Amino acid sequence: MKGERQPPPKGGDAGPRVVIIGSGISGILMGIKLLARGWRDFVILEKAETLGGTWRDNRYPGAACDVAAHLYVYSFAPNPAWRSRYAKGPDIWNYYRRVARRYGVLPYIQYGKEVEAAEFDGAGWRVTTRDGGVYQADIVVAATGRLHHPMLPDIPGAESFAGPKFHTAQWDETVPLKDRRLGLIGTGSTATQIVAALADEVGQLKLFQRTAQWVFPVADTPVPLWKRLAFRLSPRYARNYYYTLRSQTEARGKAATGDRTARAARDQQCFDALARVRDPVLRAKLTPDYEVGCKRLVMSGTFYDAVQKPSVDVVVEGVERIEPRGVVTRDGQLHELDVLVFATGFDAHAYLRPIKVTGERGVTLDEVWREVPLTYRAIAAPQMPNFFFINGPYSPGGSASVVGIVEAQADYLMQLIERIAERKVQLVPRQEAAVAWLEEVRERARQSVWGSGGCQSWYLDKTGTPSLDPSTLSELQAQLAAPDWDHFVERPALVELACAAA
Repeated sequence: MKGERQPPPKGGDAGPRVVIIGSGISGILMGIKLLARGWRDFVILEKAETLGGTWRDNRYPGAACDVAAHLYVYSFAPNPAWRSRYAKGPDIWNYYRRVARRYGVLPYIQYGKEVEAAEFDGAGWRVTTRDGGVYQADIVVAATGRLHHPMLPDIPGAESFAGPKFHTAQWDETVPLKDRRLGLIGTGSTATQIVAALADEVGQLKLFQRTAQWVFPVADTPVPLWKRLAFRLSPRYARNYYYTLRSQTEARGKAATGDRTARAARDQQCFDALARVRDPVLRAKLTPDYEVGCKRLVMSGTFYDAVQKPSVDVVVEGVERIEPRGVVTRDGQLHELDVLVFATGFDAHAYLRPIKVTGERGVTLDEVWREVPLTYRAIAAPQMPNFFFINGPYSPGGSASVVGIVEAQADYLMQLIERIAERKVQLVPRQEAAVAWLEEVRERARQSVWGSGGCQSWYLDKTGTPSLDPSTLSELQAQLAAPDWDHFVERPALVELACAAA
């Protein structure tokens, strides 16, 4: 299975030369879209030795998606075989691998190709990889995702811990956990899944909580056989179910952006779930001091049950330092541990870094993004001709399944690529169009609960503004239905840059 290399098929319209960076959900999708158009002159560069991003890297106990499984699929490739409402990580990874195989994408993936740089030379892009590979492209698509740079906390003495220690995205499956003392730093979605999965396995689980999380109750109910058969035998039934789930998710997303009825209903469900914690002292520890939805909601029907078990201890005194024997909290107590796990999330603002991207006239993407990651519709950046993003800065989040979001973006991007191919041009968004779009998005984001709810979260940029578009999926699809060509500079390809600048 490793690599799954196959020779690319022959024939077909070559189309523009396209380099796609990343073989996760977005990269696979772009490959499918290009092949559907008949274009075969593309390559997907993947830094790892097999495809996938999030669901390849996150293999911790209990790893699962908090979006309903039948919605967390490409709309054109339903999976009737899901056995529960919320799919587990390995099953999701297998779904996307099967789809990549079914649609002929696997032959176009090159593994072990970590991109170091992309440089525009006036005629096109020169993409280089860490192993010395060089790829010439007319178009580059960064499909690197947002949550792939693990964040480790800056805690004094972390390196001194004597036992195994690792980030959840680098889970060491060789480390035994049964009856051992496990320390878990962090309380987001990943941490709550681990607590639910390991509360009955470990001897003791210390959950070091800096910030309490609001938990929205969901039931991971099995999908009965009759329903799986109905999904398989009736495409209409499967399609209707997909759109029902999408509507439910969109309604919940509107709670973050001003719908008072949706917000009240969502909040009450969170309050009712928290009330199930019987011990008032523990319930107080788990009660957030900010509005529901200000941070990304934790979706779980099992965390509150697990955290009340005798094997679990929620520690809220704050971590002072780490010693060889364990964690010392600010009250001076040493919590002795055998294994230490960091559930501390990712650098959501790194985007495609550390790749160095150099565009027109030697301007780097880091320079364009010095103050704020300026993009046009989260898909293109000024001074970067024919360089595009899927799920780039200021993509929507928290209001829809990411799969639906990247589908809408990929369909829009294919319209740009069609124009590039048909007219043999380079496209770059106008600075003023990008600035206007971003200012509008940021102002709307400030008015959402993510900007006004009184908390710190990975949604916020260095200015305290949520770095996401609060649009629902329906709104995004309408916004991206057709490009406004007046918002782009269009010039013939293969001209000298100096002439183009004129």
